[in-house]
Amino acid sequence: MKHRGFTLWFTGLSGSGKTTVSNRVHLRLQEMGVTNVEILDGEAVMRHLYDGHGFTREDVNRDTLRIGWVAHLLARNGVPSLVAAVSPFRESRDEVRSMVEHASGPGSFVEVHVDCPPEVCRERNPGGPAEDAGEPYEPPHHPEVLLKTDSSTPDECAERVIEFLTEKGLVTP
Repeated sequence: MKHRGFTLWFTGLSGSGKTTVSNRVHLRLQEMGVTNVEILDGEAVMRHLYDGHGFTREDVNRDTLRIGWVAHLLARNGVPSLVAAVSPFRESRDEVRSMVEHASGPGSFVEVHVDCPPEVCRERNPGGPAEDAGEPYEPPHHPEVLLKTDSSTPDECAERVIEFLTEKGLVTP
């Protein structure tokens, strides 16, 4: 399997299915022979890499950029990464896109909007917020991949992502 470093950035409300779908994509990539893929789950990264996580807009943007820096380093070194993080603000997601694409080339950052109605997210994750930092989630204007997780299974969503990666030449069977 031929591939280059890239970042799949799964963004969406808490409970939308980001982690579930990114794990399925990870398994599919491994089945295809891409074995050096890293998963960066937003909650795990925050728990292991830094303390003092706050919920102001500034704190949340800083957290997004921290995860983005790790994804940038991986992509720059030829390692694909799957990031599952609410990352509610377009500004910080766009900054991460710029960072990754500067290091790894155009098209190496793929924004995957994991779209799911807030009421479904609350049903899936009753104890978790459907919004972060007390601010509304800012959906991407033009994500490379749009997944409707309330009407598609995790496997169907993962297959859509794999199809996109193949079409764009980020992975070659």
